[in-house]
Formats: sequence, C-alpha cells, structure tokens
Amino acid sequence: MTKLRLAIVGAGPAGIYAADILLKAERGFDVSIDLFEQLPAPYGLVRYGVAPDHPRIKGIITALRDVLDRGDIRIFGNVNFGTDITLEDLKRHYNAVIFSTGAVRDAGLDIPGIDLAGSYGAAEFVSWFDGHPDVPRTWPLEAESVAVIGNGNVALDVSRILAKHAEDLLPTEIPDNVYEILQKSPVTDVHVFGRRGPAQVKFTPLELRELGELRDVDMIVHDEDFEYDEQSKDAIASNKQVMVIDRVLQQWRQREVGSASRRLHLHFYAKPLEVLSDDDGRVRAFRYERTEPDGEGGVRGTGEIREVEIQALYRAVGYFGSPLPDIPFDTKHGVIPNHEGQVLRGDDNERMYGVYATGWIKRGPVGLIGHTKSDAMETIKHVINDQGNWWSPTDPDEESVDKLLRERGVEYTDLDGWHNLDQHEQALGAERGRARIKVVPRDEMVRVSNRASVSASTEE
Repeated sequence: MTKLRLAIVGAGPAGIYAADILLKAERGFDVSIDLFEQLPAPYGLVRYGVAPDHPRIKGIITALRDVLDRGDIRIFGNVNFGTDITLEDLKRHYNAVIFSTGAVRDAGLDIPGIDLAGSYGAAEFVSWFDGHPDVPRTWPLEAESVAVIGNGNVALDVSRILAKHAEDLLPTEIPDNVYEILQKSPVTDVHVFGRRGPAQVKFTPLELRELGELRDVDMIVHDEDFEYDEQSKDAIASNKQVMVIDRVLQQWRQREVGSASRRLHLHFYAKPLEVLSDDDGRVRAFRYERTEPDGEGGVRGTGEIREVEIQALYRAVGYFGSPLPDIPFDTKHGVIPNHEGQVLRGDDNERMYGVYATGWIKRGPVGLIGHTKSDAMETIKHVINDQGNWWSPTDPDEESVDKLLRERGVEYTDLDGWHNLDQHEQALGAERGRARIKVVPRDEMVRVSNRASVSASTEE
C-alpha cells in the first residue's frame, strides 16, 4: 500500500489537530507523521500565548496530550526550520509538508511615538509572563499608570496580568522570575482603549467576567460610552454574546468604586492618535480622538482630542505571522499565500506542490480553537486528494531524519523528553503546593527532556 510520509512544522494546536485529523480520515494509503517544533516543548500558543490564570486551557492541553500520547505521531522538538532542517531536506525524506507555525509577532500600530521607550508589543509581554525561553528573564514594570491599546482577548489578558496582585497568580504555573517582578510592580491604574463601542468589542464574555473578579481592583467604566445607537441596540438584542458583555458592563456601572488600591479603566470610542514623550524620550501620555457611531456599524471622529498621563503602553492590536525560508509569504497580511491550505507561489500564484498550510499562518490570527480544527480539515482534504502531486522522496526511511539531525549536532527532544519535562515541572510545583512551575531557560528544558541531571531551580 502507498505510504504518505508527512512533515508538519509547528506543534501547536493547528499542527497537532492536522495530524490527528489525517490519521482518522478515510484514505487509501498508510500515514507516517513527524512534527517539528522549534521550542523544546509542544502546544505553541496554548503554552506560551495564553495567560496562566486561564484554567480552561488545561482542558485544551489535555486533548492535545491525548493525541500525542497515542504514539502514532513522532515529535522533534528544539528543531528550527531553515537551519536545523530545510525545505530541501523535507523533500528528500517526505512526500509533503504542512506549515502550522502560527503568528507570534505583534501587528504594528502606525501612530507617532509608538516606538518610544516604554512602549511595548503585547505579544512580547505575553511571551515573558508565560516563560517563553527565547525572551529576556526580566521586564521593566516601573509604571504607575499604563495604557493598553486594543479590545480583544489579548488586550484583556495583558490588562488583567498588569492589574492583578502577584500573589493571586501563585496557584498558576507562573514562573518564579515573573512572579518576583510582578510583585514589585508599582502599577495603580491600567487604561484599556478601544476605537469602537461596547457592543463592538472583540473579547469574549468569559474574558470580561474574569476582569471583574480581580481582588482589590476597581472596574471603572464611563456613562458616556453607553449612549447606544440603533446598530448597537440591535447587536445586543440579536447576539447572545454581545448581550452578556453588555450585561456585565452594565453591572460594573452600578458598582461602588474608590476603595481598591488598583483601578482598571475601560475607555471606548477612543481612536489612537499619538504617544507623547517626556524630555528623556520615554512614554509620558497617550493622545486619542473621541469617536462616535457613524450609523452604519462603524465609527467616525468627533474632533475631540483627549490625553491620559501614562508611563508605559502596550499595543494589543493583533498578531502577525513570520516568513519562513524558501516559503512564499504575504508581507501585507502576515500569512503564507494559499488556496484552502494549498500553498501558492508568490510570483505567479501557481500551486507549490507538496506544500500546505494550516492555522494562523494560513488564515491570519483570527478565530478560536474550534476554527483551528475546521481549518485543518480543509487542508487535510487537499493533502489526501493531491496524492498525484506529492513529492517523491529519495530517502523516506523514518530513521533517516534522526540520523540527519544527529549528524548536524541538533540536540532535539522527543515525546518521551516532553513527558520528562512535564513531570519535572509538576514536581517543582508540588514542592510548593502548586500544579506546575515552568522551566524557563531553553538549555535547561533540553537537559531535563533528555534526562540529564539538572538543578531543581527553574532560573539561571
């Protein structure tokens, strides 16, 4: 029987779901799948892109772990596509490749002053507080007043972590270095700015509710933002999610405020104009234009300009994909150009046979886990139907990949290695009554994974 040797680059939800869907699909051939991941541990943004105080994420990780633990998918961690293994290598050893590398960079915000000292991308901050091994161990939390630009779930994650008291994060898997820095944060006020109104926000009700549950944090909303136009009223009446969001916000309007040591302010109808600097070139204030509904579901400027004094700013206006060596890339949208997951050459828009994409690198950073599954199904359908266009590898033997990586001196990790790291992190947590404490440095992650003796410390 024909056998498909498939490589998947990226071991986050998109890549793991694609592998699982293919293995369960009706097909007239055998399948052998290898996952390649640049980090020593799998799960991508589920491990490194979601705030640690989201308990529901554990359910997603459990589902992903169940797929990997079946034993019918190999994983090669700590392997970088483009250097440790190349497209030519994949063609020599596989019939096809799916790229599921996600989108981990911050989208830009084109306003004056956005690059001042004290202005940060939300993705960088999320990577830091999630213990990503490739970001610095420290973070300059020195501001008393902070602005967060964006009205999506990432903006709320960033705002919540900034406003939350550090000790309330101890039950989570927050790394020690992150806890110690958050504990010293002098923040008193976090201001969240969105260009449109409360009925047009992009965050989910659950995310919003979590904000209101913060201990010793007042939720500040402004009555002027709740003079709804007809489109907003219709959205609240017809969309259950919008209705719940409005209900939560309306409850906050009735709360007594003034006794908490920290405040989280939600500013709607605020179009970013400029980040102002002090004499030292650091963030001093955020300037925005007050907007209003335009009667067609959007907003227009009112000409009223406002400023809020701040000392730091985080832009949470979306994620953006990163280009891969020898793979076409759409620099405008931050995705691999494709038709239903079939990668297209950038010069003539023709098929790049044997090359596919799924997840955010395919469609952009939109949608939740459910979208990732349906997205993977679409791509896998084409992988199965494209059998006549698969590559013809000259060395498809499974052991050849292990040999190639060893010859290149790549210290890769495997599924057993992830189990070692997983157990080690849980043991570190158990010593202090916590579920897990993440190992942060990459080299220590690799040592633990590969069963070498290590220090019990998670920091170097």
